Amino acid sequence: MENAITSEQATEQRLAQRLRQLRVEHGWSLDQLAAQSQVSRATLSRLENAEVSPTTSVLGRLCAVYGLSMSRLLRMVEEDFPPLLRRADQPVWSDPQTGFRRRSVSPPSQALAGEALECELDAGAHIAYATSPRPGMEHHLLMQEGKLAVTVDGQRHDLLPGDCLRYQLSGPSAFDTPADSGARYFLLII
Repeated sequence: MENAITSEQATEQRLAQRLRQLRVEHGWSLDQLAAQSQVSRATLSRLENAEVSPTTSVLGRLCAVYGLSMSRLLRMVEEDFPPLLRRADQPVWSDPQTGFRRRSVSPPSQALAGEALECELDAGAHIAYATSPRPGMEHHLLMQEGKLAVTVDGQRHDLLPGDCLRYQLSGPSAFDTPADSGARYFLLII
């Protein structure tokens, strides 16, 4: 268990460094990034100094500003991966505030266009994204367990196990689970 904590802390440090690098690469001050992302300057500073872990919402806002998918950003901070990735070696990221967990089943790569995620949301969860990190990003969501409402560009889709929702993301989106059921699903992003 101690190694998992150390590994998680190392990932958090690399994420903090990468967030700082992205801001510097764009030539933005913390104030400029705060204005564009609608994330407070204080929060951005604490994130870049690895004093706090980002929530799904905050990462979503930053990814939108940088034009990156969340998976692509997280891939930037993970170590290189072999072609075969055993389940025990698949990176897991969680946001305890929203009850969201994502396993990077097939992490993004510079050479490959797609990626596969296994996602879980606790009962009564709500996650909203203001915009797509990359307009037109193709998503294929395959429900495995539970109930999930996905709203894409203002249209709500109620999903049950076995359902597949396919869409191109260009505007706002939201993921909601009812109070009596969480959800587990696979998300393929191209």
